[in-house]
Amino acid sequence: MSNLTDKEKKKSIAIAVLTVSDTRDKETDKSGGTIIRMAEEAGHHIADYRICTDDPAEISGNVEEWIGNSVVEAVIITGGSGIGFRDVTIETVTSYFTKTIDGFGELFRFLSYTKDVGSKALLSRATAGSIDEQVLFALPGSSKAVTLAMEKLILPELHHIVHELTKHRK
Repeated sequence: MSNLTDKEKKKSIAIAVLTVSDTRDKETDKSGGTIIRMAEEAGHHIADYRICTDDPAEISGNVEEWIGNSVVEAVIITGGSGIGFRDVTIETVTSYFTKTIDGFGELFRFLSYTKDVGSKALLSRATAGSIDEQVLFALPGSSKAVTLAMEKLILPELHHIVHELTKHRK
């Protein structure tokens, strides 16, 4: 049972979206588009949306800009989370975490495993964590993976996570 008020449950969360890809642009970015569409349909608003290459400095630059922005409450990154040589998102973003939300990655891999991905789910390094009063989710680049994470984990818990990270201010 949630201890959120009705007002807190209806509050629109400001989300920054980053697609990490060496090949996608805003017209071909299905995963970033899926995050934006699902977040807006849930009543949230997109504070910023960008695409950058699989480069630690570019990823860090975007994350640092957003974590320094008091308007942004959540950051959702898609792409660069695999085990390939150019997949550097996880190493880059976890260094910023104040606290890791271990259950996110565990549940995401479990859900992926049971949703026809099977044992390939072990390759997922999807993760989430808090950065002071903000939450960051790092998802695979697949639009199916993004839909699964948004539908089953992020959107159902986003208000609660933001509440937990900011309730000390009340």
